[in-house]
Amino acid sequence: MAVPEQMWAAMQQHLGYTDGEMKLFRDNPKNTVVMEKGAELMNKTLVFEVVESCNCNSGHKVGDRIVFDGAGNLLTKLNPKRICIYALSGLEKVIFAANELIYAGADPNTMCFKETGCFDVGVKCGGWGHIVLQLKVEDRTGR
Repeated sequence: MAVPEQMWAAMQQHLGYTDGEMKLFRDNPKNTVVMEKGAELMNKTLVFEVVESCNCNSGHKVGDRIVFDGAGNLLTKLNPKRICIYALSGLEKVIFAANELIYAGADPNTMCFKETGCFDVGVKCGGWGHIVLQLKVEDRTGR
């Protein structure tokens, strides 16, 4: 699928690229792939659900959800008021992997390793607490 010129123009405006920067962007073949898959990606919601929680200092409990749009932007209105930075640090790699699978035309929900956790090892190992989060990619629903 060829990327329509209006999409390139919208991206240039969105990122604030000069014409020279936009030429560099367009000359990179991987950016064409990403632009072709962009609509599909933006129709996804990435949901990390807490599946284990033990002594979490930030109060994350099993069933809590941390929600991002397909591009990896935190959807603040859909999230808890407090989110532990140490929990967030593990999510970027899983979001990146999910994005790459979508770009490749694969279902990110088939990913074998879709769990991550905060790096706090828990009280038994000298830390304070620990949580485990699991990714589920959902079709976006009017959010």
